[in-house]
Amino acid sequence: MKRVWVNGIETDELSVYDRAFSYGDGLFETIRVERGEAQLLNAHLQRLKLGLERLRFPAQAFDLVLSDLEQLPLKGDSVLKLVITRGQGERGYALPQQANITRVMMLAPLSDFSSQAENGVHACVCEYQMALNPALAQIKHLNRLEQVMARSEWQGTDQFAEGLVTDREGYLVEGTMSNLFWVKDSVVYTPSLDRCGVKGVMRDHLIQLIQLQGYELSEGLYKPDVLGCADELFICNSLIEVWPVVSVTASEDRVQGYPIGAVTKKLQQLLQQEKHH
Repeated sequence: MKRVWVNGIETDELSVYDRAFSYGDGLFETIRVERGEAQLLNAHLQRLKLGLERLRFPAQAFDLVLSDLEQLPLKGDSVLKLVITRGQGERGYALPQQANITRVMMLAPLSDFSSQAENGVHACVCEYQMALNPALAQIKHLNRLEQVMARSEWQGTDQFAEGLVTDREGYLVEGTMSNLFWVKDSVVYTPSLDRCGVKGVMRDHLIQLIQLQGYELSEGLYKPDVLGCADELFICNSLIEVWPVVSVTASEDRVQGYPIGAVTKKLQQLLQQEKHH
């Protein structure tokens, strides 16, 4: 069952004058809840705080979110989505003289991703390319049209679980809803996200685990052809955690297969161990 709160009141009504509706003026976080506990909550809140500062929200916005969270009835397994907007305003792009922050909190059932995690998924390389925008890179702002356009490329088919997206210069960035890693000769690689893309909370957590396990990590600019010689691939986000990628389709005649590798399995195992400690 879904439940929604707006500014601490249980309702799903939101004004059409809200700047989220007109301009996408806000941020969001999507958080996995297990046994009533929000997973990696501090990391989500830190990214949210960074985004609020980057978008020049008033300082009290973050405090309002914390206050709302304290009142939230978390229990069982669910998905918690936080949406913070600059609230209602007059027409025009200028920031309101007096910001009236809107906070939306949504609880929804958590899907079962065990099959994808165990058996792996198929991905494609999207034709849509992301614009370079360092000022909005890494944060999870509400403007997600690029992801919508990339995801539309396999609309109506379940052939792929994810699409890998490049930037306008042809460098790998991320999946439409995930971050990307691959392994070659025991070195773990992931695209740099200082020019565009979302700096995922699960991505950062996995980077910590990878380094603690003694693997070398390389973060940089890579073209999709590097995936052709990878030993294993996986994608991640806070909800799905880690999914092995067992094939990548770059075009009709270019499909590359991958085994579910040791690094992927190790990270899945470590994530499960963390939950039982």
